[in-house]
Amino acid sequence: VIGVSFMALMGLVMILWPHLLISAFIDLADPANARLITLAVSFLVFAALFQIFDGAQAVAAGMLRGLHDTKVPMIYAAIGYWGVGLPLGVLLAFHFGFNGVGIWIGLSSGLAVVAVLLLVRWLRRDRIAPALSFSH
Repeated sequence: VIGVSFMALMGLVMILWPHLLISAFIDLADPANARLITLAVSFLVFAALFQIFDGAQAVAAGMLRGLHDTKVPMIYAAIGYWGVGLPLGVLLAFHFGFNGVGIWIGLSSGLAVVAVLLLVRWLRRDRIAPALSFSH
């Protein structure tokens, strides 16, 4: 909960103060950067969602790693990143005209899939493991 809450807080910063973050990298006063600023603000909204999903999958992966469960989470990551995130991002960006936002949506979706799969696996292990240890 703490990890995901922290990432949600960071995402909230991205949504509430995008210009503050963007100003660290580009000159907001330069009219030549107007289109870039618009794109960056729209990307930060999806980057905020990305932060939340990334926090959830990182915490879930760490919990499973603590149980020495690494093989299946690796497979889940491959499915989520390469099987969902990348193809969805390419489809949305290049075939449906979402451009850069489509890439962010695809990557965020891939992370969300991995986070859900890892959390479900941990919940199942958490319920099964204690029952097995008491049965002997």
